[in-house]
Amino acid sequence: MFKLDGDVLYLIIKEFQNDRRMLNSCLKVNKTWCETTIPILWKDPWKYHLEEKSSLCRVILSHLSDEAKVNLKNYGFDFLKNIYKRPLIDYINCCRNLNLNALMLIINTDDYISPFSKYNREILEKEIIKLFINKNTKFTHLYLPSRFNHQIPGAELCFSELEFINISTFTHDNVLVSLQELFKPVRKLELVIEKDNNNYGIIKLIENSKKLISINFITKNIAGYSTEDYDKAFRNALENSIIKHGRTMQYFKIDKPPVMNILSNFINLKVLKISGSEGYFWGCLKNISLPYLRILKAESIPIKYLAILIDNTGGCLSEIVIDGVNHNECDNKIIIQSIYKKCPKLRYLKIQLRNENISDFEKILINCKYLDGLHCVINNDFFHDDGSSDVFNWDYLFEVFYKSSPFNFYKIKLIFTNPFELESLKSFLEGWKGRPPLLLHTIQTSSWGYNIDLGKEYLELIKKYKSKGIVKRYIHAYYELNPFKDFEWIRENQY
Repeated sequence: MFKLDGDVLYLIIKEFQNDRRMLNSCLKVNKTWCETTIPILWKDPWKYHLEEKSSLCRVILSHLSDEAKVNLKNYGFDFLKNIYKRPLIDYINCCRNLNLNALMLIINTDDYISPFSKYNREILEKEIIKLFINKNTKFTHLYLPSRFNHQIPGAELCFSELEFINISTFTHDNVLVSLQELFKPVRKLELVIEKDNNNYGIIKLIENSKKLISINFITKNIAGYSTEDYDKAFRNALENSIIKHGRTMQYFKIDKPPVMNILSNFINLKVLKISGSEGYFWGCLKNISLPYLRILKAESIPIKYLAILIDNTGGCLSEIVIDGVNHNECDNKIIIQSIYKKCPKLRYLKIQLRNENISDFEKILINCKYLDGLHCVINNDFFHDDGSSDVFNWDYLFEVFYKSSPFNFYKIKLIFTNPFELESLKSFLEGWKGRPPLLLHTIQTSSWGYNIDLGKEYLELIKKYKSKGIVKRYIHAYYELNPFKDFEWIRENQY
């Protein structure tokens, strides 16, 4: 049997690091494949096993030393004697992402552990944390719970290569002190901002950072509080602390408008993700220039501000997502114009489309010659007082697709309420002949449920065009059950 070099085998298996089913299959091939797969599977075990918390908890507890089990028995944890012996492979040593949020959840919801008192559970927590934080482990990613109050002995060793940290503004001083030196090489920060009782020590961490290039501000949503209720003084100091990183900032994500005009400092920003809600004012987007911006994802942001933002980019945008906001005809036209005029390198686009603006939309397909995939939300669910609805000209849109789009364009995702006729789909597929095979998704959103018969009709027609090489893959799904991401047409574990 042909034997793969170990490094080559690792690189091959690593390609499936997000496909749990494939990784589980690799474990069963032979001893070499198993030993190669385990470090990949356990690099970030939390993303695979949270739905099987009990099993993961058992594996973690099996790493406890006999001495620790004897000590814990004094606090009533007799069940530990029934845990399997320590495994031959040190799974925890393979872990590179330490998610203490997930770890605390696993411990405190376990059927055997949850009945114990809070004090006893904390004793067990300390023993488990020692399994992860010691001189033998190395972590690149760290997630800290908001009310985490444990000392972190040995942190200078296991966190010496830390690149990412998720932390709350509520974090206790003793934890922040232990992170002062460890935070300096951190490149990516995910900060959960509480309503009040924010610790200003976080600001010192950010100011002392040497390599920070990515920030995600997550505002804690608290029922009954408006945007005005949050600690503006802290927010102001926080935003001021990241201005010194303005020239090096490459990724920025925020879920409420900044207090200061910090975005204007991010002159080399490559990724901007912004989301809002009713009552937020995004006028801060009007007076900024982001010449190197490549990815823009916006949810519930007024179109007029997004159009200005796109107009002030330097033509480098390759991916745009505009979600969570309904466009009237005028807004739809404005945003479409900004895209076809300012985004010549665009590869992926998610946008709402109105019937009145199909001719403007065609200019995106003509001008954006690198367009690879399109996620189109069709606005055709408006009903008038007399019961009639707006008619969407599917035939015109389909004709625009096959006549005006660049040759490399072949990924289409359509979300709609009122579907197109089979004859329209047939004409579209006929017109697509001679082009690269389609990856096509049709996603139905409807208040009265998923039309199974409609999906069957589409599938029967598509089969004929699959056999002719016109369609490569087709999915018809109900919106609420659609498992695919915005720009995902084929899943890694899909056959």
